[in-house]
Amino acid sequence: MPESPRVYIAKPLSPGTILRDRYRIVELIGQGGMGAVYKAEDLRLPGRVCAIKEVFPELYGLTEITDELHAQFYQEAQVLARLDHPNLPKVSDFFDEGQREYIVMDYVPGRDLEEIVLAARQAGEFLDERQVLVWAAQLCDALEYLHSQDPPILHRDIKPANIKLMPDGRIKLVDFGLVKLLATDESRTITVVQGRGTAAYTPLEQYGGETDRTDPRTDIYALGATLYHLLTGEPPADARERFLRPGSLKPPRVLNPAISARTEMAVLRAMAMHPDDRPSTVRAFRHLLFGTEDLPPGLPLQRLTWEEAFQANRWLLAAIFLLLIAAIFVTIFSPTFRHVLPPA
Repeated sequence: MPESPRVYIAKPLSPGTILRDRYRIVELIGQGGMGAVYKAEDLRLPGRVCAIKEVFPELYGLTEITDELHAQFYQEAQVLARLDHPNLPKVSDFFDEGQREYIVMDYVPGRDLEEIVLAARQAGEFLDERQVLVWAAQLCDALEYLHSQDPPILHRDIKPANIKLMPDGRIKLVDFGLVKLLATDESRTITVVQGRGTAAYTPLEQYGGETDRTDPRTDIYALGATLYHLLTGEPPADARERFLRPGSLKPPRVLNPAISARTEMAVLRAMAMHPDDRPSTVRAFRHLLFGTEDLPPGLPLQRLTWEEAFQANRWLLAAIFLLLIAAIFVTIFSPTFRHVLPPA
């Protein structure tokens, strides 16, 4: 019988551990498929709290950091350290210690959007569409910024759990664990942490090997899936299920009729199975979601079926029908109308 694959279980750092004679670990925030994230105190800057991302070489089947992994890690960390955007945490340091790699970034207080949408669902409520669209606009800002870098940066793990709502109302897209740097010649990609994202928010092309292409449309799919979850209270059917069972993705307004037709159309377009059927850029998706001005040529709006159009305008149609009935009633019983009727 073939030997079963080995499972590597990495042991997280204990509270009180000091890294690089500067960062004291306060607590483990989370541990996932490719590493861990800690809350830490900066001993050189009293009062400063930071988040430290740890990469486990054990999860690669390695006992120590290889030269290649080390070089890739530093290449990514240097790029992330240059980023400066209000909806992204600022990377301030990176280093290796004890055969593990670390990235230090801003600690982002507040709840993540997965917690918020879960609380709403448990209360039998939906998140307000206007509030979700405010968050969507900020996410579009962050992704446009990432995709405009040279080389472009893909996040590749956008989901409600990776979006923090800060006390001042701003959101931050956190966890750069699956960041992918696109080579300028587009012949290859470079990544420190090879991962597949989270199923419900991952497009089909991201499940392939390194030869499969991912581009900004990969993040656009994940953004659409994230908005789907926030608006409906349910994560969408994942891409593999949709491929095997066409029609398994429920339209958002089936789950939440209060969602506008425009928002539903934009979300479904972003979640198209084939990348060519999605908006090609975050800017194009933004226009689909918020307005049609300056739409790129060749990107027509999705036409609504007559059932969808009726559903979207049912209250207006009902009002018109009642006005029509009232007009007929007034006309029939008005003195002028009786005057023109022929005698019996």
